[in-house]
Amino acid sequence: MMMDRNAEISLARSSAPEEISRNATVLVLGRNGYETAVEGTNRFVCLVERSWMSPFDSPEFWNPKLRGPICYNPPAVRSVLPYTINRTNMVLAGLSKRRMEETIKGKVAKGELPVPESGAMSYMLAKDGYLGDSVGHWHPHLMFHVPTTDNASWGANVVCSPVVQNDQFRDVPEPETIFMVPVGKWSDGSTARAEK
Repeated sequence: MMMDRNAEISLARSSAPEEISRNATVLVLGRNGYETAVEGTNRFVCLVERSWMSPFDSPEFWNPKLRGPICYNPPAVRSVLPYTINRTNMVLAGLSKRRMEETIKGKVAKGELPVPESGAMSYMLAKDGYLGDSVGHWHPHLMFHVPTTDNASWGANVVCSPVVQNDQFRDVPEPETIFMVPVGKWSDGSTARAEK
């Protein structure tokens, strides 16, 4: 699951427009969890998530090829990034999927994991990201992190709506719903292919 440090910094920065990512803090995965590789100035944080951020019942959960470059805005740094840090620390501690899920549910019940703050969003615009064998690179997209809710509250997954909610991610124990909005360009400005 480890990457060359410079390659990981570059991939993490490719998750957002360069105007944002060049001044963002960049985290890389080390032997003891995520660590700061670049100290930023704009309060955004970019990193490359690994497969264990998938739902626990996903066949992609231990996929060593999965690389999800993502760049969180300040509200998401405070309220959503802790989910990635928490899961990563449990994986590195050797916990089973069942134990991780139980631990997360316990933390949520005790209020030890925050709900997404108002305005929490993230960029996933990296052309070289790989979101799993079933979807590959998928599409450049924005993600809006909100407290757990239903699709109707955002008009997601209805005909002609640009808002998508992947139902597989409804079963994660963290207290959030993620709505995605595909966009037409990768972070380097090149046009993304249209979905068939």
